[in-house]
Amino acid sequence: MSNVLPLPVAAPPQTVFDRLELNLILDLYGRMVAAGRWRDYAIEFGRDTAVFSGFRRASERPETQVLKVPALRLKQGQYALLGEAGAVLKRGHDLRAVLAPLERKLLRLVD
Repeated sequence: MSNVLPLPVAAPPQTVFDRLELNLILDLYGRMVAAGRWRDYAIEFGRDTAVFSGFRRASERPETQVLKVPALRLKQGQYALLGEAGAVLKRGHDLRAVLAPLERKLLRLVD
């Protein structure tokens, strides 16, 4: 009598935001909510990409998406900022620099 046990199948690797990246993104999200620009968000972790989407309303397309694609780490940068139409607004190696256009939307002149 031989007992045959199935080998556990390893889960496919998943691309995720690490804690520091997620802190930067969620800090920006909180300020965008406070400014009244965003109301909802979604996070998707896939095999090749991780995506954070910020929505004005939950029923619409995302206003902005932050992508992390580690395969582009050595080329044009693993982070990308996409606009509502899907156009790449900024790409780079540093997440703070990629989020800078959104930070500028929050600045207001005070008399």
